Amino acid sequence: MSTYAYPNPQAIFYQQYNAAKRDEVVGILLALFLGSFGVHHFYLRRTGLGILYACFFWSGIPGLLGFIECFFMPGRVREFNSIQAAAIAASLGIPVPGWPAGGVPPIGAVPGPVMGGPMPPVPPMPPAIPPPPPTYIAAPAVCARCQYSNAAGAKFCAGCGSALG
Repeated sequence: MSTYAYPNPQAIFYQQYNAAKRDEVVGILLALFLGSFGVHHFYLRRTGLGILYACFFWSGIPGLLGFIECFFMPGRVREFNSIQAAAIAASLGIPVPGWPAGGVPPIGAVPGPVMGGPMPPVPPMPPAIPPPPPTYIAAPAVCARCQYSNAAGAKFCAGCGSALG
């Protein structure tokens, strides 16, 4: 009996991944030729930026940004694909096929959560802030003559006027 909930989870993974992955060349071409309208952002499911570019396409600024972003599209597409792979593998409860058994992605890929992989090390806790030093309240001065309780630091008794010692 298999420990997986599906008969062949890797086949299901590749089927879903092939439907969700994006192509780097298509991303570059969209940024280069349709970058003014933000189509390259819609391609990577960044609808907020896509709408912003579409609203300001008439100004020319999104066109310039689209040209500049075409140089960054291969990295963004690889990041998008690795996030999709990690999410699909996590939903199936398997490690990402093709990544080493330790769950660390290959160089150039963005790490994502992988089921069954080792947990990342927990960073040490920052040192605790020491508590403030205790404040000591001086005891009230009691007059030896009339037993009147005076304010702390008083030199003379408020009840009888004699000097406090």
